[in-house]
Amino acid sequence: MHIGVFGATGVIGSRVVAEAVRRGHLVRALTTDESRVPRDRDGIAWQVADWRDAESIAGAIAGLDIVISAVNAGHGIEETIARADDFVSGAQAMVAALDRHPAIRVLVVGGAGSLEVAPGRQLVDEPDFADNLPTGLGVPREYRRVVAALRDALNVYRTSNRLWTYLSPSSGRIEPGERTGRFRIGGDQLLDTGGRDISAEDIAVALLDEVQLPQYIQRRFTVGY
Repeated sequence: MHIGVFGATGVIGSRVVAEAVRRGHLVRALTTDESRVPRDRDGIAWQVADWRDAESIAGAIAGLDIVISAVNAGHGIEETIARADDFVSGAQAMVAALDRHPAIRVLVVGGAGSLEVAPGRQLVDEPDFADNLPTGLGVPREYRRVVAALRDALNVYRTSNRLWTYLSPSSGRIEPGERTGRFRIGGDQLLDTGGRDISAEDIAVALLDEVQLPQYIQRRFTVGY
Protein backbone atom coordinates (compact mmCIF):
# COMPACT_ATOMS: atom_id res chain seq x y z
CA MET A 1 0.00 0.00 0.00
CA HIS A 2 0.96 3.64 -0.40
CA ILE A 3 0.85 5.17 3.08
CA GLY A 4 1.23 8.79 4.13
CA VAL A 5 2.32 9.61 7.67
CA PHE A 6 1.71 13.03 9.22
CA GLY A 7 3.99 13.76 12.16
CA ALA A 8 6.66 11.56 10.59
CA THR A 9 9.51 13.08 12.62
CA GLY A 10 7.81 12.59 15.99
CA VAL A 11 8.17 9.83 18.57
CA ILE A 12 5.19 7.86 17.27
CA GLY A 13 5.25 8.97 13.64
CA SER A 14 8.87 7.98 13.10
CA ARG A 15 8.10 4.50 14.42
CA VAL A 16 5.06 4.28 12.14
CA VAL A 17 7.28 5.13 9.16
CA ALA A 18 9.80 2.48 10.18
CA GLU A 19 7.10 -0.16 10.73
CA ALA A 20 5.45 0.57 7.39
CA VAL A 21 8.78 0.32 5.55
CA ARG A 22 9.57 -2.88 7.44
CA ARG A 23 6.35 -4.39 6.05
CA GLY A 24 7.14 -3.39 2.50
CA HIS A 25 4.75 -0.45 2.09
CA LEU A 26 5.53 2.69 0.11
CA VAL A 27 5.77 5.61 2.53
CA ARG A 28 5.24 9.34 2.05
CA ALA A 29 6.58 10.95 5.22
CA LEU A 30 4.89 14.28 5.95
CA THR A 31 6.16 17.03 8.24
CA THR A 32 5.43 20.72 8.83
CA ASP A 33 9.10 21.53 9.40
CA GLU A 34 11.47 21.04 6.47
CA SER A 35 14.49 21.41 8.76
CA ARG A 36 13.54 18.14 10.48
CA VAL A 37 13.69 16.07 7.28
CA PRO A 38 16.63 13.67 7.70
CA ARG A 39 19.53 13.87 5.28
CA ASP A 40 19.58 10.10 4.91
CA ARG A 41 16.10 9.41 3.58
CA ASP A 42 16.53 5.66 3.07
CA GLY A 43 14.31 5.67 0.00
CA ILE A 44 11.41 7.34 1.85
CA ALA A 45 9.61 10.15 0.04
CA TRP A 46 9.54 13.21 2.32
CA GLN A 47 7.16 16.11 1.82
CA VAL A 48 6.32 19.28 3.74
CA ALA A 49 2.61 19.68 4.50
CA ASP A 50 0.52 21.45 7.14
CA TRP A 51 -1.80 19.05 9.00
CA ARG A 52 -3.97 21.99 10.07
CA ASP A 53 -4.72 23.18 6.53
CA ALA A 54 -7.22 21.36 4.33
CA GLU A 55 -5.65 22.51 1.05
CA SER A 56 -2.19 21.44 2.15
CA ILE A 57 -3.48 18.05 3.30
CA ALA A 58 -5.48 17.47 0.12
CA GLY A 59 -2.44 18.08 -2.03
CA ALA A 60 -0.16 15.95 0.14
CA ILE A 61 -2.38 12.86 0.26
CA ALA A 62 -3.27 12.64 -3.44
CA GLY A 63 -2.55 9.13 -4.70
CA LEU A 64 -2.32 7.52 -1.27
CA ASP A 65 -4.27 4.51 -0.04
CA ILE A 66 -3.92 5.27 3.68
CA VAL A 67 -3.14 8.33 5.79
CA ILE A 68 -1.89 7.96 9.35
CA SER A 69 -1.92 11.04 11.57
CA ALA A 70 0.47 10.89 14.52
CA VAL A 71 0.84 14.62 15.03
CA ASN A 72 1.37 16.71 18.14
CA ALA A 73 0.26 20.30 18.47
CA GLY A 74 3.59 21.53 19.77
CA HIS A 75 7.14 20.65 20.77
CA GLY A 76 6.99 20.11 24.50
CA ILE A 77 4.14 20.08 27.00
CA GLU A 78 3.70 23.83 27.43
CA GLU A 79 3.46 24.50 23.68
CA THR A 80 1.09 21.57 23.23
CA ILE A 81 -1.21 22.99 25.92
CA ALA A 82 -1.12 26.44 24.33
CA ARG A 83 -1.99 24.98 20.92
CA ALA A 84 -4.44 22.30 22.07
CA ASP A 85 -7.19 23.68 19.82
CA ASP A 86 -5.05 22.70 16.83
CA PHE A 87 -6.08 19.08 17.38
CA VAL A 88 -9.67 20.02 16.61
CA SER A 89 -8.89 22.30 13.68
CA GLY A 90 -6.54 19.63 12.35
CA ALA A 91 -9.30 17.02 12.46
CA GLN A 92 -11.65 19.40 10.69
CA ALA A 93 -9.02 20.08 8.04
CA MET A 94 -8.40 16.36 7.53
CA VAL A 95 -12.12 15.64 7.10
CA ALA A 96 -12.42 18.52 4.62
CA ALA A 97 -9.41 17.23 2.65
CA LEU A 98 -10.85 13.72 2.58
CA ASP A 99 -14.04 15.09 1.04
CA ARG A 100 -11.87 15.46 -2.08
CA HIS A 101 -10.33 11.99 -1.64
CA PRO A 102 -13.20 9.89 -0.22
CA ALA A 103 -11.54 6.56 -0.99
CA ILE A 104 -8.54 7.29 1.25
CA ARG A 105 -8.71 5.86 4.75
CA VAL A 106 -7.33 7.81 7.73
CA LEU A 107 -6.00 6.39 11.00
CA VAL A 108 -5.50 8.89 13.81
CA VAL A 109 -3.52 8.55 17.04
CA GLY A 110 -5.42 10.28 19.86
CA GLY A 111 -5.44 10.26 23.64
CA ALA A 112 -6.75 8.01 26.41
CA GLY A 113 -8.93 10.62 28.14
CA SER A 114 -12.05 9.91 26.08
CA LEU A 115 -12.00 6.18 26.87
CA GLU A 116 -14.78 4.96 29.12
CA VAL A 117 -14.10 3.84 32.69
CA ALA A 118 -17.76 2.80 33.01
CA PRO A 119 -20.74 2.98 30.63
CA GLY A 120 -21.20 6.64 29.74
CA ARG A 121 -18.31 7.78 31.96
CA GLN A 122 -15.12 8.94 30.27
CA LEU A 123 -11.76 9.07 32.00
CA VAL A 124 -11.35 12.84 31.50
CA ASP A 125 -14.65 13.50 33.30
CA GLU A 126 -13.70 11.62 36.46
CA PRO A 127 -13.52 13.96 39.50
CA ASP A 128 -9.96 12.86 40.29
CA PHE A 129 -8.69 12.92 36.70
CA ALA A 130 -6.47 15.97 37.22
CA ASP A 131 -5.05 14.44 40.40
CA ASN A 132 -3.97 11.36 38.46
CA LEU A 133 -1.98 13.22 35.82
CA PRO A 134 1.74 12.42 36.12
CA THR A 135 2.66 15.81 37.58
CA GLY A 136 5.86 14.36 38.97
CA LEU A 137 6.99 13.91 35.37
CA GLY A 138 6.40 17.57 34.58
CA VAL A 139 2.81 17.35 33.36
CA PRO A 140 0.80 20.35 34.62
CA ARG A 141 -2.90 20.12 35.42
CA GLU A 142 -3.61 22.42 32.46
CA TYR A 143 -2.84 19.41 30.26
CA ARG A 144 -6.51 18.57 30.67
CA ARG A 145 -7.07 21.09 27.83
CA VAL A 146 -5.14 18.79 25.51
CA VAL A 147 -7.10 15.73 26.63
CA ALA A 148 -10.42 17.51 26.06
CA ALA A 149 -9.28 18.74 22.62
CA LEU A 150 -8.33 15.20 21.58
CA ARG A 151 -11.82 14.06 22.61
CA ASP A 152 -13.34 16.86 20.51
CA ALA A 153 -11.17 15.78 17.57
CA LEU A 154 -12.55 12.25 17.90
CA ASN A 155 -16.07 13.67 17.72
CA VAL A 156 -15.16 15.50 14.50
CA TYR A 157 -14.38 12.14 12.90
CA ARG A 158 -17.39 10.44 14.45
CA THR A 159 -19.75 12.98 12.88
CA SER A 160 -18.13 12.68 9.46
CA ASN A 161 -18.83 10.06 6.80
CA ARG A 162 -15.18 9.44 6.01
CA LEU A 163 -13.23 6.16 6.38
CA TRP A 164 -11.69 7.00 9.74
CA THR A 165 -10.18 4.96 12.58
CA TYR A 166 -9.12 6.50 15.89
CA LEU A 167 -6.57 4.87 18.20
CA SER A 168 -6.67 5.85 21.88
CA PRO A 169 -3.86 4.06 23.74
CA SER A 170 -4.78 2.91 27.27
CA SER A 171 -1.73 4.60 28.74
CA GLY A 172 -0.72 8.07 29.85
CA ARG A 173 2.66 8.34 28.18
CA ILE A 174 4.07 6.88 24.96
CA GLU A 175 7.84 6.75 24.73
CA PRO A 176 10.44 4.88 22.65
CA GLY A 177 10.78 1.32 23.85
CA GLU A 178 10.63 -2.31 22.82
CA ARG A 179 8.78 -3.64 19.80
CA THR A 180 7.08 -6.71 21.27
CA GLY A 181 4.02 -7.08 19.05
CA ARG A 182 2.22 -8.38 22.15
CA PHE A 183 -0.59 -6.24 23.49
CA ARG A 184 -4.32 -6.31 24.14
CA ILE A 185 -6.91 -4.59 21.96
CA GLY A 186 -10.22 -3.11 23.06
CA GLY A 187 -12.92 -0.74 21.90
CA ASP A 188 -14.15 2.35 23.76
CA GLN A 189 -13.34 1.10 27.26
CA LEU A 190 -10.08 1.85 29.06
CA LEU A 191 -7.95 -1.26 29.51
CA ASP A 192 -6.50 -1.99 32.94
CA THR A 193 -2.78 -2.03 32.19
CA GLY A 194 -1.61 -1.85 35.78
CA GLY A 195 -0.08 1.53 35.04
CA ARG A 196 2.21 0.18 32.33
CA ASP A 197 2.64 2.48 29.32
CA ILE A 198 2.76 1.01 25.82
CA SER A 199 5.80 1.73 23.66
CA ALA A 200 5.72 3.89 20.53
CA GLU A 201 7.02 0.84 18.65
CA ASP A 202 4.00 -1.25 19.63
CA ILE A 203 1.62 1.62 18.82
CA ALA A 204 3.11 1.50 15.32
CA VAL A 205 2.59 -2.28 15.17
CA ALA A 206 -1.06 -1.88 16.19
CA LEU A 207 -1.64 0.80 13.55
CA LEU A 208 -0.07 -1.21 10.73
CA ASP A 209 -1.94 -4.33 11.83
CA GLU A 210 -5.16 -2.32 11.47
CA VAL A 211 -4.04 -1.00 8.08
CA GLN A 212 -3.47 -4.51 6.77
CA LEU A 213 -6.43 -6.21 8.44
CA PRO A 214 -9.13 -3.56 9.00
CA GLN A 215 -11.43 -4.15 11.96
CA TYR A 216 -12.25 -0.65 13.14
CA ILE A 217 -13.37 1.40 10.16
CA GLN A 218 -15.47 4.32 11.43
CA ARG A 219 -14.71 3.18 14.96
CA ARG A 220 -12.25 3.85 17.77
CA PHE A 221 -10.04 1.20 19.36
CA THR A 222 -7.52 1.05 22.17
CA VAL A 223 -4.38 -0.94 22.86
CA GLY A 224 -2.47 -1.67 26.04
CA TYR A 225 -0.34 -4.29 27.72
